Amino acid sequence: MAAWGPKLAVALMLLGSAGPAGAQVADLVSRSAFRVCADPAAWPASSEDGTGYENRIAELLAGELGRPVEYTWYPMSTGFIRRTLAAAECDVVIGYAQGDELVLNTNHWLTSSWVLVARADGPLAEVDALSDPRLREARIGIVAGTPPVDHLAYNRLLTNIESYDLFADRRYNSPPDRMLADLGAGTIDAALMWGPIAGPLVKERSLPFVVTPLLKEERMPHLFYRITMGVRQGEDAWKREMNSLIRRNQDRIDAILREAGVPLLNDMGTGLKAAG
Repeated sequence: MAAWGPKLAVALMLLGSAGPAGAQVADLVSRSAFRVCADPAAWPASSEDGTGYENRIAELLAGELGRPVEYTWYPMSTGFIRRTLAAAECDVVIGYAQGDELVLNTNHWLTSSWVLVARADGPLAEVDALSDPRLREARIGIVAGTPPVDHLAYNRLLTNIESYDLFADRRYNSPPDRMLADLGAGTIDAALMWGPIAGPLVKERSLPFVVTPLLKEERMPHLFYRITMGVRQGEDAWKREMNSLIRRNQDRIDAILREAGVPLLNDMGTGLKAAG
């Protein structure tokens, strides 16, 4: 996917210069609908049945624009941006990590972190750092290729892990669901998961687990991330419009996230975000 950066830029330049004089890349953005690119099976974030928190945020912003929401569904894996946003099938990805060159990032609307999920009645319930000696005898579930792997290596915890797929079509294979099921069954003693996935899953299912944001890891890579919305490269006017929407509705967005169970952090990732 990385090779798509320069190709996408060239394609958009050509699109911007084609047609009547004065035509702009922003003309690709629909003004009759709020067209969202989304994964149909990435609950709790997005879901084809509309129950994800990103679906609710999309409905909120569409209401502010006075437009209906229209979705282009595609699994969030290799080819997602190419087949959706870059193909002008839709105009915005609600949740996208800050700094990815495949999209033009808006201002962030969420800061969250990786978390440690453990049984509430177990010996790891109060663990809040990967250097905690109580983890040395624990079997830890981890998503392959994610930032916490480096921290496990530094703390010499890679000898007793259970690895789960990073990319999967969750309609058929859902690593987060399998991790939580394995934690409940005792196959693993703790799970390292992305907070905006783990928190809502645990809350919605009333699972007997604690979800602890990992805020004490000082080594790189950092374990907190800012989440933006992604628009097409070159669509600066649309980006500014989205930034304005986010700014005016941040408190309402936060309320949706808190209700869902997403751990909200301050902008620097050093502590929980204060309620507005």
